[in-house]
Amino acid sequence: MDEFDGKVAIVTGGTRGLGRATALRLARGGATLALNYRRDEHSARQTLQEIRAFAPRSILLQADLSEDEQVRAMVRRVGEELGRVDILIANAAATAFRPLLELKPHHLARTFNLSVGGFVAAVQESARLMGAGGRVVMISGVDSIRFTDGHGALGAAKAALESLVRDFAFELGPRGITVNGVNFALIDSDSSRLYMGEDFERIAQVSAERSALKRVPTADEIAAVICLICMPDAAFLTAQTVMVDGGLSLASPFVP
Repeated sequence: MDEFDGKVAIVTGGTRGLGRATALRLARGGATLALNYRRDEHSARQTLQEIRAFAPRSILLQADLSEDEQVRAMVRRVGEELGRVDILIANAAATAFRPLLELKPHHLARTFNLSVGGFVAAVQESARLMGAGGRVVMISGVDSIRFTDGHGALGAAKAALESLVRDFAFELGPRGITVNGVNFALIDSDSSRLYMGEDFERIAQVSAERSALKRVPTADEIAAVICLICMPDAAFLTAQTVMVDGGLSLASPFVP
């Protein structure tokens, strides 16, 4: 695999779960990775060690993406150390999983500062370092289009991101840079199991039964679609948020 030979890719939230799976695929394809994490340095260094087996120049980027200047400094560091940015995968997100009626102002502010503000800052700074053929991929979630208990703030932020994908695509399109999103419902990952706890197995079973493919995808399968969007042959795909959920979101509510 050499689809990404010589490319430099930033992956936010890139050391665990879907971010890690995506970073590994890009590295195996020849890309040098800049992996963002916020606080779990142990997991970050483990992932970096795996990545460097394929991409020895890859680096870690510690930054809180809810802080605008930290985001901008992070991207500038990539330019200084690796020379440019070819791919930006905006994967990091965080929220307080509470009913909207119980949200405090700081919960809402952090959710939007990280997801929306962090994305805008990362794209603005990365675009300065991108040439024709650049790729931006935003990771959304089913809570942007469907009610998900406790996800009101995050769903609203993800819906805003899907709108920003369209606008950035038209602003950056004349420069040969594409901007897309990937949306999915559920993956079998450590992060999903951590957030859902004992409910994971029940939710996974219901999701599998209602999907066209009768199973829950792995993080690697979603990462594969993210990487397809980043390939040179995907140059005319832009302004889209691609749903990768095995048909789950299209199932009728009357399907048993």
